[in-house]
Amino acid sequence: MTGQQKHKHSPPLLTKESIHSAKEGCRFCSSAVQDSVVAKYKTAMAIQDRNPVTRGHLLILPERHVVDYFLLTSKEKQNIDALLAICRLNIMSEDPTVSGFNVGVNCGESAGQTIFHCHVHLIPRRDGDTPSPRGGVRGVIPGKRDYPVSGQNM
Repeated sequence: MTGQQKHKHSPPLLTKESIHSAKEGCRFCSSAVQDSVVAKYKTAMAIQDRNPVTRGHLLILPERHVVDYFLLTSKEKQNIDALLAICRLNIMSEDPTVSGFNVGVNCGESAGQTIFHCHVHLIPRRDGDTPSPRGGVRGVIPGKRDYPVSGQNM
């Protein structure tokens, strides 16, 4: 690939205009979301997911309009990580049935991102909430959730 060729998976170039127009229509930048914040830490905030996978499913997001995780500053990542830890402890203290968590970020439409303002899913899990939780996030690709049988190539 020459220096002039763009990698087919490169993010689109962001301009001040595209960022501004994206922010204007962003659900997470609206005042309604700002009013529904359940926890905050510096530049990060937590809101309840409107379509929760499980009871207590939260979204942790930066205040600043940022399209995806890879465009966050290191300070924003630190603040999101700190708020994830705070929310995890709060959830576990409020609900003793929580025995695990899925933490995930969708970056790009092909990865399932539907709201283009970075957000991290914090999904509380409980014993028995699914018949076979083994494989966890591998389940985003049909047929890939289960690990190969022992002895097969991995």
